Amino acid sequence: MSPQWLRELTARAPLPDPAGADEHGLVAWGGDLSLVRLLSAYASGIFPWYDAPPILWFSPDPRMVLRPVELRINRSLARTLRRGRYELRCDSAFGEVIRACAQAPRPGQDGTWINEDMIAAYEALHAEGFAHSVETWWEGELVGGIYGVSLGAAFFGESMFATQSDASKVALVGLIRRIESWGFDFLDCQVHTEHIERLGAREWPRSEFLAALERALESPTRRGRWSLAPERSEQGAGKLPSHE
Repeated sequence: MSPQWLRELTARAPLPDPAGADEHGLVAWGGDLSLVRLLSAYASGIFPWYDAPPILWFSPDPRMVLRPVELRINRSLARTLRRGRYELRCDSAFGEVIRACAQAPRPGQDGTWINEDMIAAYEALHAEGFAHSVETWWEGELVGGIYGVSLGAAFFGESMFATQSDASKVALVGLIRRIESWGFDFLDCQVHTEHIERLGAREWPRSEFLAALERALESPTRRGRWSLAPERSEQGAGKLPSHE
């Protein structure tokens, strides 16, 4: 069972049961991107994805998921990691990462779902310690990164970008290694892409994902700024946000 603060949160901004989603995974439309509603959505296995109002809320079936122990690193990426060309940082440039993701070209897409409202909403999540970024730097320049939301022992990956070879993959590996060291259960990749499949992600039935999510939410939430450096002490569990 999820902690009391999460149960109270979902009661304050309830969303429909994901099991009632249509064939495309659409659960609901409308509402807002308030802090409480977003956290309630993620705790329910739902995420926003739209390019113009109304807001659309999805819970796809199947769901693309990567367990840290199943991460696959090919020879090319392994060489890049060994060379140590890139510097990795965490939560040092969240706003820059999400804006770079918004501007990154997407094959088969004319635009982006990361609009100004989404950017503001996720920056608010970051300010409250629930959203995080892992960044790849080269000679002081941000060249890649990934951002997402953390609740319990689950990390919900939202988007990634790269302006140099392997830069986003290096950020992903840094994120996976960090959450694996903390005992996270999985990285939610949402929908299938060949890129994430090559890295070890698999499609799970929605029912399997929701059951795994319920178990993951039993763990404390690592709220606050993250670091990739070893820690001397553990962070405490998250608390219910006092405002929306």
